[in-house]
Amino acid sequence: MKKFRVALLANLKKNAPRFEWMTEDQWDDLDSEHTLNALIEAIRSGGHICEFLEGDITLVDTVRSFKPDICFNICEGHFGDAREAQVPALLEMLRIPYTGSKVLTLSLALDKPMTKRVLTYHELPTPTFQVFERADDPIHDDMVFPLFVKPSREGTGMGISSQSIVHNEAELREQVAYIVARYKQTALVEQYIEGREVTVGLVGNLAGPAARRLPEDEDSPLMQQGLKFLPPMEVNLQPFFDTDVVYSNRLKVALADQLEYLCPAPLDPEQIENLNWYTAAVFRVTGGLDVSRVDYRLDAHDNWKPYILETNPLPGLSPGISDLVIEAAAEGIEHAQLVNMILEAALRRYGMI
Repeated sequence: MKKFRVALLANLKKNAPRFEWMTEDQWDDLDSEHTLNALIEAIRSGGHICEFLEGDITLVDTVRSFKPDICFNICEGHFGDAREAQVPALLEMLRIPYTGSKVLTLSLALDKPMTKRVLTYHELPTPTFQVFERADDPIHDDMVFPLFVKPSREGTGMGISSQSIVHNEAELREQVAYIVARYKQTALVEQYIEGREVTVGLVGNLAGPAARRLPEDEDSPLMQQGLKFLPPMEVNLQPFFDTDVVYSNRLKVALADQLEYLCPAPLDPEQIENLNWYTAAVFRVTGGLDVSRVDYRLDAHDNWKPYILETNPLPGLSPGISDLVIEAAAEGIEHAQLVNMILEAALRRYGMI
């Protein structure tokens, strides 16, 4: 295969801006030097030239100076409702190819309520929800306790803890007030689905130009053609039930190396086929490209029916601890191979290989 100049675009935690009112978990989405070094080595192991460029305002100059053939983008951004889409928008303006989903998809996926509206329009199963602007907003009639409260536009479990599960109006209003005050954004309140939390990742692209809708024939091969599904993963939360009954920010960040990851998750073939179909459906209707991960709750009270929680078109790629990396490893795909699979999916999409 031809060798390319690849710019690794990311936001390092140590380079992130600091300000007086920032929260303790403000930059939990951003990457460590360990992750960046592993990604650079992975891309170089594919025979390519690779250098890291910080995904901030300096990128306007540095990317034009480096002159990459393609960018490997994992930028989370720093500020704004569509912060994950800012670097891709710049690359679009400069007509520089990059890995992963484009501007609209990244903007949509970061906004969890808007994503759920798209899923609901396409009749894909997602928990009933309401967006609260203030703690004293009227509660819709279809919202039945227990409910789950989280920020509308954060990742890495930010704002999620055992207190996110609320059982009455007083708890609901207290948690909404906390989210609105701490994260300066609306609170997404969902029907709490008691059960198992499972995630499914994929690499690849849908065959041909794909409309952001489901095909009329849901059994059509085009529904999933071109996508490689990774084994589903489940986190064993039972050892932490005294403090965390959900996949919280604390578990994802502070205790990630202490968790037991069940991968492949103990599911029967029919359940896995069903989850893969829904993962392809979410990828399709949100306009995903190259790589993505979809998170589910399986309802313990309804024959483990899957409910789509959210989609992540910029899944973490930290060696050994990121969900997508663990899923790939369960299929015998090492970290470097996974990274180059994503890169090659993008290169094929642009017709560069």
